[in-house]
Amino acid sequence: MTQPLSMYQAFVPGVSNTLQALSQVLAKGAAHCEARKIDPSAFLQSRLFPDMFPLVKQVQIACDMAKGGVARLAGFDNPKFDDNETTFAELQVRIERTLAFIRSVSPEQIDGSEGKVITLTLPSRTLEFTGQQYLTTFVIPNVYFHATTAYNLLRQGGVEVGKRDFLGG
Repeated sequence: MTQPLSMYQAFVPGVSNTLQALSQVLAKGAAHCEARKIDPSAFLQSRLFPDMFPLVKQVQIACDMAKGGVARLAGFDNPKFDDNETTFAELQVRIERTLAFIRSVSPEQIDGSEGKVITLTLPSRTLEFTGQQYLTTFVIPNVYFHATTAYNLLRQGGVEVGKRDFLGG
């Protein structure tokens, strides 16, 4: 018989896998640029539509959502990362720093946070969630949205990636 899914189990393994897969997809993007003598900034600053963030920002936000989600659910300060990446290699470092932080938090520090009140103050409004709502309706969808958008930008640019690359592991 299976056990109920804990907050940690519902979040950390899947998001960690997604960030690792994103790292691999970015590596393919860098190799694509090198093999074809393409300026990497053409990819890093590419957008699906003019009012959307570029690839570099998509990766930054995916990482920010993952580390912020873990930090808030565990009751920690959210580690601040400067948004100054301009290369594929720097984005790889950001992903690795995010994964290192996520790995530093134990299941016991996140589990039991289902009913915890999470308040986010945004420039235009304040959002209030229970821990479970925050995880399932805000954090996880945002991580996947931004990782998917980064993947799509590379795919649109001709990088040979497929569903297996996105799914990782």
